[in-house]
Amino acid sequence: MNVVMVSPHFPPNFYQFCAALRRAGADVFGIADAAYDELRPELRAALTEYYRVPDALDYDQLLRGMAYLTFRHGKMQWLESHNEFWLETDARLRTDFNVPGIKNDLVTDIKAKSRMKARFIAAGVPVAQGRVVRTPDEARLLIAETGYPVVAKPDIGVGAAHTYRINDDAELNRFFEEKPPVDYIMEEFISGVIYSFDGLADRDGNPVFFTSHVFSQGIMETVNEDQDLYYHSLREIPADLEDAGRRTLAAFDVRARFFHIEFFRTHRDGRHRDGRHRDDRIVALEVNLRPPGGPTMDMFNYANDADLYQEWANVITGGPVRTNYDRPFFCGFAGRKPWRTYRHSHDEVMAAFGSQIVHFEHMSPVFHRVLGDAAYVARSAELDEIKAIIRYVLEPA
Repeated sequence: MNVVMVSPHFPPNFYQFCAALRRAGADVFGIADAAYDELRPELRAALTEYYRVPDALDYDQLLRGMAYLTFRHGKMQWLESHNEFWLETDARLRTDFNVPGIKNDLVTDIKAKSRMKARFIAAGVPVAQGRVVRTPDEARLLIAETGYPVVAKPDIGVGAAHTYRINDDAELNRFFEEKPPVDYIMEEFISGVIYSFDGLADRDGNPVFFTSHVFSQGIMETVNEDQDLYYHSLREIPADLEDAGRRTLAAFDVRARFFHIEFFRTHRDGRHRDGRHRDDRIVALEVNLRPPGGPTMDMFNYANDADLYQEWANVITGGPVRTNYDRPFFCGFAGRKPWRTYRHSHDEVMAAFGSQIVHFEHMSPVFHRVLGDAAYVARSAELDEIKAIIRYVLEPA
């Protein structure tokens, strides 16, 4: 089986997808703009051939790379990057070379938040009230329905770039004066905790692995308010979260892919604008048809004594796929930002919790605003211990 991996060297831990494909018997081909000698040895060993392009942002260069690999080795049966940044590029290449997977006809539905919302609604999953607004008058009509605050974010965008919480008329006016010239979706502000529904679907759309993580706050707050991000996995998945997650997978026809779907769980003491009590409920935020960011792929493995890199490769190549996971451990992440000062040194953290900290790395600078620089992953069968480690790691000086 011939598999093309776009940008297989980034993020650094994703080289393991190529290694897993090689172990599963596939021929693996890489296309990227990094020099071959700069690729880590394990990645070079997994690749049958590597095609370097001077500029990976130039689609014509990627197109020529695919054509060259196809001429040399025959038809490519799969293409993937596992990266949100390359989602549209992957779809174009699949369309142009008739490779299975997400193509041009579907990619907008999983990139545009307004079209995501339509699919959530069709699946019977609650969503935040909102829509695309292009003028101040359209925004005021929406705010008349929802009240302040509202959240405005690019309809097509990654992460929290140029995302705003708007609390009053003055901030609304300033938003329209300063916003980039792209379509924005505006939604009611949901007060709640972010839960993810993460996992891997097989070729028939069945989730062969799934789990959930609970986050300290959203990416918008992490970036705009410069907060530390931390999160932890669950050992038991709430029934309403699993139901909403499975409905979403069906609505987006997710097949042979990882998924990272974000939901709010509203606060129990929240209230509607008319004063009525609002029970806690699951509200869809967005769907990402890729592995979660940072070290979460590795957290899948640590929490389950598993190898989800290999399980994905087995899904792709038709090998045996593990489907039984009892989640014996909680796994927690805490990221320290390089411009902040923390009470405990790295050596003190490792001396206090070295047996529970299963992974530490310095993140790429592109992740510092969200994930921080120093990334700690801890594992324990007890959630209280995970929370104590996170508090210790992030305790300010």
